[in-house]
Amino acid sequence: MTRPITTIRALFAGCAAGAALLLNGCGGDSEARTLAHTDLAVPQVIAHRGGTGDAPENTLVAIRAALANRADAIWLTVQLSRDGVPVLYRPADLSSLTDARGPVASKTAAELARVNAGWQFKTQDAAGHDAYPYRSAPVSIPTLAEALAAMAPDVPVMLDMKALPDGPQAAAVARVLDEAGAWERVLLYSTDASYQQAFAAWPRARLFESRDATRARLATVALAHRCVAPPPANTWTGFEWRRQVDLAEQFTLGEARSSVADAQLWTLPAVQCFRTNPGVRIVAIAVNSAADYQAAACAGVDAVLADSPRQMAPVREALRRGYSCP
Repeated sequence: MTRPITTIRALFAGCAAGAALLLNGCGGDSEARTLAHTDLAVPQVIAHRGGTGDAPENTLVAIRAALANRADAIWLTVQLSRDGVPVLYRPADLSSLTDARGPVASKTAAELARVNAGWQFKTQDAAGHDAYPYRSAPVSIPTLAEALAAMAPDVPVMLDMKALPDGPQAAAVARVLDEAGAWERVLLYSTDASYQQAFAAWPRARLFESRDATRARLATVALAHRCVAPPPANTWTGFEWRRQVDLAEQFTLGEARSSVADAQLWTLPAVQCFRTNPGVRIVAIAVNSAADYQAAACAGVDAVLADSPRQMAPVREALRRGYSCP
């Protein structure tokens, strides 16, 4: 089975060509985007944190490896340094991944550049023992500006906003995108809905719809079998392909909870609901096996967020030669 889908690069090009840009998508139906829909393809591969399975995440080494492994786009995680510089790092504490301790916001960008972001990156040596190759070959925590400069201008970039409060980080990221002329190549995401409003001051900003809106719609399709308030035209949406879901039932005398450990919410009815309006894009987060990739393709998503482009790119190429769905 093959089906029409637009490449991520073509989607970004289409957004740049539009005369008006919506906050959560592209305005207008550009010729580039319309023509791209005639292409036959499978979901695009987005390198999660630059490809956290292949190299130290959110580093220039990871970005270069992801591009060498033919990733279609790069997903990066942004926080602010003590001196207000957007840098690439995900966890709350530096000790999770590096040879330093404390929050990112406790150090300046110059100090973070001297931190070894690959300190905890583990591989297996030929004998099957744990190895830490970057302890003898340190890699730094880069700034967002350095990361954008390290990629060709046609590489799509998705930035995951991690720091709060949202206002200072939104303003700092906007300054970098202004200076780099990078608005047209960047999409903005956050699990915190406050970033939707934080970027409202920058009309060129393009954001995924809020995670709350996506989650509520997916739950309604799954549990009530209804499509309520589908996303507006040209909206980008993203949610995990599989995720633990907790259900809470309220009683007069209390509450009961049930957990589903491996719930899949991106079903075919869900995708059909999200595609009620034209130009809606769906990114399935955490797709890291060939089986899940093919299932995501059968469901009809536009892109998958994968930890290892090195492993997923060959799967993508195999699916491009044809695949079948139940």
